[in-house]
Amino acid sequence: MSDTQQPVLLLTGASRGIGHATVKRFGSAGWRVLTISRQAFDPRCPWPGGERNHIQLDLANVDVVREALPEIKRISGGRLDALINNAAVSPKHSDGSKITSLQMAYLDWLHIFNVNFFSAVLLAQGLSDLLIESKGSIVNMTSIVGSRVHPFASAAYATSKAALAALTREMANDLGRHGVRVNAVSPGEIDTAILSPGTEEIVQREIPMRRLGKPSEVADLLFFLCSNQALYLSGSEVHIDGGQRV
Repeated sequence: MSDTQQPVLLLTGASRGIGHATVKRFGSAGWRVLTISRQAFDPRCPWPGGERNHIQLDLANVDVVREALPEIKRISGGRLDALINNAAVSPKHSDGSKITSLQMAYLDWLHIFNVNFFSAVLLAQGLSDLLIESKGSIVNMTSIVGSRVHPFASAAYATSKAALAALTREMANDLGRHGVRVNAVSPGEIDTAILSPGTEEIVQREIPMRRLGKPSEVADLLFFLCSNQALYLSGSEVHIDGGQRV
């Protein structure tokens, strides 16, 4: 496949968990995957062309994100077929307990929203011309905590995910006329490093399938939404939670 034919994905938050599984899934299907993280490329987590296609960028700094857009376009070679906004931060107290809406300081709220929400807005705005040209796809990573109170997720994290779900609908409306599809994926309890102690109790009490989800299962769903098999699917939030929401 030539460089001009190879589809291109831009993925934020690729260094672990769902993001890492997503890189592998798209890469195995022949996509070129550009990754964004505030950390430098980690050679312990290699994939073909990984270091060359990695962009070190602090999504908490909206000015830096805005200034980086021309460089992202240059690195992409002027082509973008999919944007997956996966990066997120979910702080907790030092003992691992939930930070409530009354405890989170304003600057911490702002930091969380910059990473979890406003970076998605800026990337979509700045790269929309490439996505329109390719009639591509945007997928925003929301969460089950965006629609229900969770015992471990902070109030700010939950609120940012609810906002991202609403943004998905608005973007689907704004970009649909240009042939760009916008959807969201809402994971439940997925087996990643961010799980809190006590999650197993949630699995047994709330999840009909009685198990954690796998990052690869989420990655398969993301790939489907960005593929030609989902050409008439837009404005949806797809829940992948083993039935937890029921």
